[in-house]
Amino acid sequence: MISVTGLVDALGPGLLRLVAPGRDAQVHDVVLAEPGEAAGRPGEIVLGAGVTDPAGAVALLERADAAGASGVVLKSPLAGAAEVAAAARRLEPALMELQRDASWTHVIWLARGAIDRAAAPFPGPSGPRDDLFALADTAAEIADAPVTLEDARSRVLAYSGRQDSTDPARVSTIVGRRVPPQVIAHLRASGVFRKLARSSAPVLVPAGPDGMLPRLVIPVRAGGEWLGSIWVVARTPIPPDRVLRLADLASVLALHLLRLRAEAGVARRVSADQLRAALQDGSQPVPAPPPWRVAVLGNQAEPEDIRQRLDLWDALTRRYGWHRPLLTDLAGTVFAVVTEPGRDTAESGTMPWLRDVLSRARAHDRTLYAAAGGLARSPADLPRSRTEATELAALVASGRLTPGTALLEDAWEAVVVERARKAVGTDLLGGPLPALRAHDEKHGTSYLPTLAAWLDHYGDPKGTAQALDVHPNTLRHRLRRMAEVTPVDLSTPQKRLALRLQLTTLE
Repeated sequence: MISVTGLVDALGPGLLRLVAPGRDAQVHDVVLAEPGEAAGRPGEIVLGAGVTDPAGAVALLERADAAGASGVVLKSPLAGAAEVAAAARRLEPALMELQRDASWTHVIWLARGAIDRAAAPFPGPSGPRDDLFALADTAAEIADAPVTLEDARSRVLAYSGRQDSTDPARVSTIVGRRVPPQVIAHLRASGVFRKLARSSAPVLVPAGPDGMLPRLVIPVRAGGEWLGSIWVVARTPIPPDRVLRLADLASVLALHLLRLRAEAGVARRVSADQLRAALQDGSQPVPAPPPWRVAVLGNQAEPEDIRQRLDLWDALTRRYGWHRPLLTDLAGTVFAVVTEPGRDTAESGTMPWLRDVLSRARAHDRTLYAAAGGLARSPADLPRSRTEATELAALVASGRLTPGTALLEDAWEAVVVERARKAVGTDLLGGPLPALRAHDEKHGTSYLPTLAAWLDHYGDPKGTAQALDVHPNTLRHRLRRMAEVTPVDLSTPQKRLALRLQLTTLE
């Protein structure tokens, strides 16, 4: 199922706003409030379509609370009335506000689509996306010209079948699934995006670089939010009556875009929930062939909000071709599950691909890094790979490993030492270290660093002196003075290892 908060997030602010979360219960259906009947049941969201005043809204909330319903939807501005919001905060059902110009029918259609989507394991591509191509063909017939449908980020969602009267810019847009940079620059300079973001009026775009023909752009909006646009190659002016018909089509397209966004949000949330369970206890399958690696995706300048970090990595991985990234968050950390191919391949979602993506991304942002645990050949191995990835990431974050892409096999010794360091702790059980530390603290000497360097270069006075940046005679003098402070027994490998681990914890 999906929670109330998840459903509101999936449908987006252009449709719903969460006024009071209530108990954030799970949702399995949407129903209309019926006079004289119970206001919903557990797991249902009740639509207050006939409620027009605050008293009726409060009464509906109280009925929904008595029936155990998950939430209530009221239209703006009624849902934001002070007495209604106050009642919602003391009752268990969530209160959601529907945008003033939205249709109740549309809410039911979009919400049920999102709920159905959440019930499907690891949701894949959805039907409404195919409908967009039919809408593009319809728009092309109305305008009698080629059409592309784009989202608010200038990504191509669909395009019409007819290719006559086209230009190189449209071909590049369709092939690359994104408007070319030089065209984007022309559109920005013409103020097109500013107009689309602020108004529902059609926009005429003049001819541009590389033989770009004029365009007629119809904004697609819902609840005041700009969702995308219909782009028509206007070699000749489009008659006003056809422009009106295209504007009517834009309202239909808005519903499809809202549903697509809702389903994409639900798919991502469900996938993240199942991956989270897989990483915690190996109880869920992974929709990719084994073996896998669990990787921490980090940013040394990470924002506090885990959702912002998850959005950052989702956008980055999708940009480089991973259309269904296996990403989730757990304990405040962003994780990815990538596959380990049998041969060196850069196919999206694989470990070589991730290494390549990090290399490209770090050319612009040196704070990004990935730390991948060992191979997981079954779901039961995923928690172990996650633990290893977390340990590597902690070493990167603390500066003990170089940022970039760290694999367990390449840095296993650092993980072993870190585990031992944590096990040893800072309590000195014996040996010469307590006396040497006390002497350093009292007299300002450097006996502990000297002993650590001597152990690191055991039997090599010259290498030890170079590491400490002192003369070899100075090193010999320090070693003699240390022996005068306390006996320093380095006669066995076990004692040398124990001393070095204790020094590591003190460092």
